[in-house]
Amino acid sequence: MPFGRKPKEFPDHLWTKCPTCGEMLFNKQLVRNLNVCSKCEHHFRLGARPRIEQLVDKGSFVEQDSSLVSGDPLRFVDSKPYPERIAAAQAKSGEKDAAIAGTAAIGGNPVELVVMDFEFMGGSMGSVVGEKITRAAERALAERRALVIVSASGGARMQEGTIALMQMGKIVSALARLDEAGIPYVSVITDPTTGGVLASYASLGDLIVAEPGALIRFSGERHRRREAARRFREVRVPAREGLPRSDRLARAAQGAHRVLPVVVPRRVARRALGAVVTTAGSRHS
Repeated sequence: MPFGRKPKEFPDHLWTKCPTCGEMLFNKQLVRNLNVCSKCEHHFRLGARPRIEQLVDKGSFVEQDSSLVSGDPLRFVDSKPYPERIAAAQAKSGEKDAAIAGTAAIGGNPVELVVMDFEFMGGSMGSVVGEKITRAAERALAERRALVIVSASGGARMQEGTIALMQMGKIVSALARLDEAGIPYVSVITDPTTGGVLASYASLGDLIVAEPGALIRFSGERHRRREAARRFREVRVPAREGLPRSDRLARAAQGAHRVLPVVVPRRVARRALGAVVTTAGSRHS
């Protein structure tokens, strides 16, 4: 703890406490360090725009399909109508939906890039996310350039029901066409990646890259806690502590001889992805 201060002496707008080691981090320094704790290397969540800036070559990103917005075909209402939820998420995040897509260069290599934004309704996958990813895959196929998708999502968007679930099949079909054409697809998994996103395109990359400490599981934390409580009440089975994180999953997959995520720290992500795309491009040219 710097300067020997007490916790109450650190204003929130200037300092952030690391949830892993408890270190008080000066916000400006944290941003300069790519939102990674300088003491324990905890990777804080990163918004879609900062993620793009951190990953791509400077000035190379050109956004595509930015005008797409969600409709309300089911007229869904829970505690509030779906259009009101969309409007609130747009105001909070500054984005029109939970994914930003475009063309860019990484390490001098042209790519199609899609980055999900967890700030927008938990990065949930609805019709707009599905359409943006599918169009990005189609552009990658037409231009014969690599596709990179950065996932951060709680899964399919419940307010769009079956329409959201249909996006999984649509995206997977587009990725299958890339695979048939021999065009590389790199999946980057960040904290958290769960649900239908993990069950579909996030797990289908020719190479799967994960950030250290990323939460990776089919069901989210809220569902896990609810299910653990139900099991404890009904059959007295104690909840298992701990959640699957990228580091542990990589070790477990390696031990089971399965396809595993390559855990890459944020500070070297651009260089690593650039090397991967360069190598893949030379093999498929």
